[in-house]
Amino acid sequence: MSAKDSIERPKENDVLNGVIAFLLLIGVLAASFWVVGDMADGTVTIIHVFVAAFITAAATGFGAIPFLFIKEFDNKWLGIGNSVAAGLMLGASIGLVYEGFTIEGIEYNAAKTIGGLLLGGILVLLSHKFLDSTDKDYSIGQVTGASAVKMLMIVGIMTVHSFAEGIGVGVSFGESSSFGSFISIAIAIHNIPEGLAISLILIPRGTTVRKAAFWSIFSSLPQPIMAVPAFLFVLAFKTYLPIGLGIAAGAMFWMVFRELLPDAREELKSYQVYIMMTITAIAMILFQLMIDA
Repeated sequence: MSAKDSIERPKENDVLNGVIAFLLLIGVLAASFWVVGDMADGTVTIIHVFVAAFITAAATGFGAIPFLFIKEFDNKWLGIGNSVAAGLMLGASIGLVYEGFTIEGIEYNAAKTIGGLLLGGILVLLSHKFLDSTDKDYSIGQVTGASAVKMLMIVGIMTVHSFAEGIGVGVSFGESSSFGSFISIAIAIHNIPEGLAISLILIPRGTTVRKAAFWSIFSSLPQPIMAVPAFLFVLAFKTYLPIGLGIAAGAMFWMVFRELLPDAREELKSYQVYIMMTITAIAMILFQLMIDA
């Protein structure tokens, strides 16, 4: 295998990465037990909501862990990564639309979700045109140029997605402590494949595992930021939740069909790309249905 046909992962201390991941897991579990135990009497405070939402954000970083065991990538990994990431994002987007359509107690939730879809697609299109039109040499780590723009787009879109999830956590705790705990656990589990989707884009393009985990967690930081005000003003935030879900879904739909699929087809045959994307999307949808059941 020649250097031209392969991409070597940047050198880093994988033992240290493993220790950091283990400590993060211990911290997440300890914080989870504290939140659940401290709310045993049904009392929910701002601190409980913030910690629960921060746990969901931290869980996103675990999506990078599988790459600790992969040192070198064939160029086809770019195609595989884009195909799988497209499937994960497509499945997540369908789940967001379904959630927006089926939220109870909100008027015109379907119309709000559709409006959010259109707005999300327009916003990401304008953002992409802005990044392409500037002369600035964007970079993430050692990656520059078009690849860096693509990486910035994927991180940015997943960050937008996290605003809606943060509102969801806050609103759920406003209903009851048990419902809030359930939604937080579901979102935390759901965030792991989202972190994997980000890592699938970043790592084969030269980002270290540690930085991919950092960017994954960074993309979910709006969750604790938005959860607290949503908890405090649950009725007001709940009204606009379908719009937020639609915006997140629209942005991800655009990224899937405008960026990820064309890039995947450059490295793989079209039927391979669509088979992997379809299987991954179905798996993501079934996964979401399972954790919501």
